[in-house]
Amino acid sequence: MITQTSIETFLNDLASKAPTPGGGSAAAVIGAMGAGLVSMVCNVSIGKKGCEAVEPELLAVRAESERLRGRLTEMVAEDVAAFDGLMSAYRQPKSNDTEIAGRAAAIQAGLRGATLVPLACSRAAAEVIELARRAATAGYRGVISDAGVAALAAQAALRSAGLNVYVNAPLLADIDFARQSTQELDGLIETGGAASEAVYAIVRSRL
Repeated sequence: MITQTSIETFLNDLASKAPTPGGGSAAAVIGAMGAGLVSMVCNVSIGKKGCEAVEPELLAVRAESERLRGRLTEMVAEDVAAFDGLMSAYRQPKSNDTEIAGRAAAIQAGLRGATLVPLACSRAAAEVIELARRAATAGYRGVISDAGVAALAAQAALRSAGLNVYVNAPLLADIDFARQSTQELDGLIETGGAASEAVYAIVRSRL
């Protein structure tokens, strides 16, 4: 499975001329790295002298960051499957009316999947940014810079995944779904950007 390959193998695949993995999978990996950094801040801080009062908060943040790390890791393969499915739909035969109709339906289904997966990645990345804020506020001062990196990584993941939404949504025949998807993404990018900057400011103020 793609999520069980080494970093070197993944990067080599990413750099190759193969269409997958691509930007969507990279966005999911970046988001998972952000979640992992949030967990690390919590793990280092839990049990540290001076962090006793915030330990319940850190435990709660860690539980959520580990859930998101797992979910974003799964999205690496989901993005590949969505893209491959869409490409397979485009390759379907179109020599008669029945085949043309079937191909068109398959393409629309593929586009929907190729929109839903990166949108879900953007949502998860937005959650990571919020967890990074909590970790930056409660975490041990010696590692809160990693909470800042987590927020910046998650923001990059959010916007990167969002590009795949923007490229696929205009091709959807379901105009309402396309509009709702892009509007939701617009909101996630706006709030996520502000939230990431807020985390950065919290980290800088504590260093």
